[in-house]
Amino acid sequence: MGKKTHILDVPFDVVTMEDAIEKVRGFLQDEGQHIICTPNPEIVMQAQEDAALMNILKAADLVIPDGIGVVWASRYSEAKLPERVAGYDLTQRIFQEIENTDYTVYFFGGAPGVSLAAAKKMQEKYPHLKIVGGHNGYFDEKEEKKILYDIKKLSPSILLVGLGAPKQEKWIYDNIRLTTAKVAIGIGGSFDVMSGKTKRAPKIFCKLGLEWFYRLLKQPSRFMRMLRLPQFALIVLKKQYLKK
Repeated sequence: MGKKTHILDVPFDVVTMEDAIEKVRGFLQDEGQHIICTPNPEIVMQAQEDAALMNILKAADLVIPDGIGVVWASRYSEAKLPERVAGYDLTQRIFQEIENTDYTVYFFGGAPGVSLAAAKKMQEKYPHLKIVGGHNGYFDEKEEKKILYDIKKLSPSILLVGLGAPKQEKWIYDNIRLTTAKVAIGIGGSFDVMSGKTKRAPKIFCKLGLEWFYRLLKQPSRFMRMLRLPQFALIVLKKQYLKK
């Protein structure tokens, strides 16, 4: 078992991007099914109030820091995280890794048409990537059974689930056993970026850890959600102060 560190009780794997890719290689080669979670500070805060989400994060096979705030907070935990490992970037690296192999991918989530548009764009970017299917994230109980049947029939190696947190984590935890996927990853709004519906922050914002600020500039409606960030920082600092 690899080294872990805890941010407000959420366990994160102490990994670089290269380490994470190595773990995914191992997941694809063994006989089990594996869950990858990509918490940012907002999801860490959600887990403080949602015991089911916290338990899923603790049970996941790989938990990576999708947020510079988590990397910052790790300086006050038992081990410092070496770098941000964003879910979007990990997914792109996985595509590069498996493009010329027999491993396959299924795109599940997003608004109607988005996952299929994302699949089309990724097929253009990675011509030899084997994408076997996709479905949007709007479904009722009857439709969900059809989606699960479709996923099981197509038997993807990797199942990308973009339903937003904590819905995607809970869906994966409850349903991965009903599929044959070796790896399931909760990827939030990554399909929007893959499809071109949403632009990712310029590299300078990402490098400076200000991707959250770019999103806020582009989507002011996210303001209330962004209030979780200073709340997260204050709780981390408060816990550190109480330790002294």
